[in-house]
Amino acid sequence: MSQSHFNTVFLAQRVTLLRTLQRMVNNPSTAEDLLQETYLRVTRALSERPVDHLEPFVFQTARNLALDHLRALRVQSRTLMDDVPLDVMQNVAAPLSTAEDATHAEQMLKRLSVSLGQLSARQQQIFILSRLHGCSYQEIAERLDVSLSTVQKELKLIMAICVGVAERLDRS
Repeated sequence: MSQSHFNTVFLAQRVTLLRTLQRMVNNPSTAEDLLQETYLRVTRALSERPVDHLEPFVFQTARNLALDHLRALRVQSRTLMDDVPLDVMQNVAAPLSTAEDATHAEQMLKRLSVSLGQLSARQQQIFILSRLHGCSYQEIAERLDVSLSTVQKELKLIMAICVGVAERLDRS
């Protein structure tokens, strides 16, 4: 199976693939990203081995990527919600801020900065990619060439550190 034949099949099925992905993930931008990833994955697979039934293979690859994405979102939301106590979550955004609140926030930021600065380089990368860049767990795992489980465990540890900093500050 040649790359040019795949390109022809891919272009012919692009709109259908995109619609399928949009229905699955309910996000046009994510669907586009998954479509691009599908193209890359199938291209890589074709360079490694022959594929007899190309069209079903392309659709299955896209479907698997969408399911992986949805699974990662579920794990991420469950991990984030389970790891942070309700009272901490409720205090994240207060409707009105006083001078005391501002001082407390400044102290919290300083302590978090010190604690996060003590993380390993990989942990810092995971934290930055997740919290600042909004990357999914799967994207982080692929970028850093680590397992999805490693990303989840590291973020759980980092969130525990953040919660611990908040709790210590609230007690003082």
